Amino acid sequence: MQVPKNALLLRIFIGESDRDDGHPLYESIVLKAREMHLAGATVLRGPMGFGKSSRLHTTKILRLSEDLPLVIEIVDSEDKINSFLPVLETIMTSGLVTLEKVQVLQYGAVSS
Repeated sequence: MQVPKNALLLRIFIGESDRDDGHPLYESIVLKAREMHLAGATVLRGPMGFGKSSRLHTTKILRLSEDLPLVIEIVDSEDKINSFLPVLETIMTSGLVTLEKVQVLQYGAVSS
C-alpha cells in the first residue's frame, strides 16, 4: 500500500470511557479504519487533558483516571480519509475531529 506524498492527517480526540455499542470507541474507530484499508491508525493515551466541559482528566486523581484523554491519528490520501469521515460520524457521539494537510516523507521500510 502506498500513501501519497501529499496526504491528510485525521486526528480524533476522545475519552477513554467513550463507547460504541458497548465497545471502547477507540477500538471501533481503529477496526473500522483497518476494515476500510486505511494506511494505519495509532491510539495515543494522554496522562492529562480537558475538553469542552473543562473537566480535568488526569492520572493524578484516582477517581478520574479511568477516563483519560485519547488521540487517534490516521494518515492517508485525501480520498480515503474523506470516505472514512461519514463512517466516523455514525459512531462518534462526542469528541473533537480535526484534519490537517501533511507531507509524507516515509511510509514503511526504506528500500536499499
